[in-house]
Amino acid sequence: MLCRVLCFMPENVVHLLFEFSTNILLCIQLFIYFSNFLQEKIRVALYVQKAALQFMDEVRNAGFSIHPDELAAIIRSHDITALKSYGGVQGVARKVSVSLNDGVSERDLPIRENVFGANRFAEKQSKGFLMFVLDTLHDLTLIILMVCALVSIVVGIATEGWPKGMYDGAGIIISIFLVVIVTATSDYKQSLQFKNLDEEKKKIFVQVTRDGKRQKVSIYDLVVGDIVHLSIGDQVPADGIFVSGYSLVIDESSLSGESDPVNVYDEKPFLLSGTKVQDGSAKMLVTTVGMRTEWGKLMETLSEGGEVETPLQVKLNAVATIIGKIGLFFAVLMFLVLTVRFLVDKWLNHEITVWTSTDALSLLNYFAIAVTIIVVAVPEGLPLAVTLSLAFAMNKLMAERALVRRLSACETMGSASCICTDKTGTLTTNHMVVNKVWITGKSLEVKGKESGDRLKSEISQVVLSILLEAIFQNTGSEVVKEDGKMTIYGSPTERAILEFGLLLGADFDEQRRDMNILEIEPFNSDRKRMSVLVGRPDGRTRAFCKGASEIMLRMCNKVVDSNGEPVPLSDQQVKNILDVINSLASEALRTLCVAYKDIDDSHERNIPENGYTLVAVVGIKDPVRPAVQEAVETCLAAGITVRMVTGDNINTAKAIAKECGILTADGVAIDGQYFRDLSPEQMKEIIPKLQVMARSSPLDKHKLVTNLRNLFGEVVAVTGDGTNDAPALHEADIGLAMGIAGTEVAKENAGIIIMDDNFSTIVNVAKWGRAVYINIQKFVQFQLTVNVVALVLNFFSACISGSAPLTAVQLLWVNMIMDTLGALALATEPPTNELMNRPPVGRGTNFITKTMWRNIFGQSIYQLAVLAVLNFDGKNLLKLSGSDATATLNTLIFNTFVFCQVFNEINSRDMEKINIFRGMFSSWIFLAVMVCTVVFQVIIIEFLGTFASTVPLSWELWLLSILIGSVSLIVAVVLKCIPVETKPKQQHDGYEELASGPDQA
Repeated sequence: MLCRVLCFMPENVVHLLFEFSTNILLCIQLFIYFSNFLQEKIRVALYVQKAALQFMDEVRNAGFSIHPDELAAIIRSHDITALKSYGGVQGVARKVSVSLNDGVSERDLPIRENVFGANRFAEKQSKGFLMFVLDTLHDLTLIILMVCALVSIVVGIATEGWPKGMYDGAGIIISIFLVVIVTATSDYKQSLQFKNLDEEKKKIFVQVTRDGKRQKVSIYDLVVGDIVHLSIGDQVPADGIFVSGYSLVIDESSLSGESDPVNVYDEKPFLLSGTKVQDGSAKMLVTTVGMRTEWGKLMETLSEGGEVETPLQVKLNAVATIIGKIGLFFAVLMFLVLTVRFLVDKWLNHEITVWTSTDALSLLNYFAIAVTIIVVAVPEGLPLAVTLSLAFAMNKLMAERALVRRLSACETMGSASCICTDKTGTLTTNHMVVNKVWITGKSLEVKGKESGDRLKSEISQVVLSILLEAIFQNTGSEVVKEDGKMTIYGSPTERAILEFGLLLGADFDEQRRDMNILEIEPFNSDRKRMSVLVGRPDGRTRAFCKGASEIMLRMCNKVVDSNGEPVPLSDQQVKNILDVINSLASEALRTLCVAYKDIDDSHERNIPENGYTLVAVVGIKDPVRPAVQEAVETCLAAGITVRMVTGDNINTAKAIAKECGILTADGVAIDGQYFRDLSPEQMKEIIPKLQVMARSSPLDKHKLVTNLRNLFGEVVAVTGDGTNDAPALHEADIGLAMGIAGTEVAKENAGIIIMDDNFSTIVNVAKWGRAVYINIQKFVQFQLTVNVVALVLNFFSACISGSAPLTAVQLLWVNMIMDTLGALALATEPPTNELMNRPPVGRGTNFITKTMWRNIFGQSIYQLAVLAVLNFDGKNLLKLSGSDATATLNTLIFNTFVFCQVFNEINSRDMEKINIFRGMFSSWIFLAVMVCTVVFQVIIIEFLGTFASTVPLSWELWLLSILIGSVSLIVAVVLKCIPVETKPKQQHDGYEELASGPDQA
């Protein structure tokens, strides 16, 4: 019926009805689709809401009343309005169930970690062994060789049948497999070493209050609610809120990129993870940890960072590229010569039109040999040797308490010609004790509890009270009592002064209880003092100040007399006190002055700069480390100048420098003020003789380092521990941060962290740096010799006789000996004491020296001469005949070539000294490589002939191969007697002249 109606309708009406129906259907379909979509969205939203509600129930059940994401959002957006709506820091503390005074409870840690998360960042998955195998297989030359091997197998089976036809190709594949496995294993082990070292770099500890006690914990153990104590140089370990503190200045450049520091106080209380404390001190409440922090979100977007290539790796990569290009040229030329000879032979035999599968196999074999020549010629082992040697050195240095943060620092340390070192903690033990004190005109020695009792009997109660106030009010440290024992948290100087105060019978908590701290100026290396403003119980305000003795004395105009009254400080008294300070300093004591000032205006909040009353001069003993003098002597013998740069008094610095052996009779000791006023001409005259700089600022240290590098071309290593040392550490060739006393800012700007703060460890780093440099030189000499011989032998044999004596499989085996095993043997030799009896390598010294070229060409000429004689006249000389004469001769040539490399590897252990066996039997890695090489060579010759194109040799031929190889030891002795260096007192690596007589042996 509908069809009949439609038939009588106009065509355009029918068309419109059809379109209308289609649109209606389309709308219905869209409606159904969006209904389903909305249902799914509503279902997901309900599911998320349900999960959120369940999570909030968990949060409430745990005793908290704020969602972690809500808390994180407030901090991240710096939303002060939202913070105030929660009741400020006190309100947030209530919501996360923590006391701002006592901190979190140890028993709550698992609950807090479960609800708010752990303070750890998501890390990229490290590469597994199979990934290293795949990376190695991506090498273009190996891929070409595998294709050649597969084609060889296919053609071989087609012409010679199974299994004979697949031997040549299978031999190449097995060789490639061995190369890949050995290389991947080496790379994988290195990656594990670097991963372990990376973990060490991330070990950062902070001080927190838990259960009312101050303690040190890892940043990874922080939880939301922790009360963290921040001081200059610390890294903010998590997002949080400022609780209390003084003059807190934060460097947020690591997050925001802005170089301007940010002041943090009650109205701007937000602290972000990853930022650095530039000045001041504070307590913060941790509100967000781990991946919810701004730093965590930033880390999530970053890929895993790789090590930047060291300068030596860059240099050796360039050498490898040049040699690779030469190898490529000769490989192409050899392939063309072999192919042309093959075609000429076919033409002369009138077979140019007749082609068989054997001919195809011959051409394929030529191509495989050419490609293998490239594999051997490209010395990819050069950069590998640097990495291997550095990884080995880094591992050993870690055991010797030095953490290498940057590979280039370990390498450069071997060339260091100058070390600018701090005094405190580096040359000294950093275990400070008050040894002498001058007070009310009396100098008293402090030794044990009896000294404290005697001191109390010598001074009045009023003076004692003022002294104890000055000690216990003006400190950034805390005394924690636990299990009947007292632990002092703070710097070594602070600990020494507090120990002295406790020795006088005072109680830390009692002294602090009734005082109200109004303002603090923390100690830093620019001010060289610490000041505090306190409100006393009687309503008066008093300022206390302590710091560098000469600076403090200039700020004082009065002195406490025996009755505890402030009296004017006369010029004669100033002179007498300076004599006391110099007397203490000449005994190698660190001197500090303690002073106070009463403020008339109780509303005053600015700490005064002068007008103080001197209370006491304190002499602090910091003994020199036992092994420092020997370490300094080692440096001097090695041509490394040691300069002490310290903030201490000039007399203290000179006394310690003399005790350490740094300050000599013709050396110069100056203070920082005098140094910074010198003209450029005067600096050129003074700096070479400068051995001690006292009362120096970080800018003085930076200026000294800059001039040493730019004016004198020195390779400078600098030690530092403070935040303000960062510019000097960054400017120096090698920055050495202190692991114990060093701030996180100093460590971040350093290339090496000295974990035990010991100068002797720095000397060990220099020794290992030199070992790295010379080990790589040994390996380069060895590898280039193999390159030259393999390249020239195969090329000229191909050109003259039309065949190459060394097959693709044999060359791949040589490549493995030369690259991976050679690097393992020579690049991991431990340092010897002789390394520190020669001057450092200069900046402009060529890495491949004349002595190395002499050894390379001398050994190459000998090996090529012997192998050429065997190749072209070996059958006659050795009376070889029969069907296997050619195979036997080629096997002998291959065996002789390998043993030449084995003995030359032993030669390469020392490029100058004749006695190359010294220390060899104590290097188990070297011996293991030698044994493995010989054992595998025997297996290849005697049992794998089918794959390696070799035949078993008689014992006479084995003996001949070993004898010819061992002659290279005699050749090395002759070569080492040929002088090549023209500069006096200059050795192969820029160290010392060639020894003669008994020294040479």
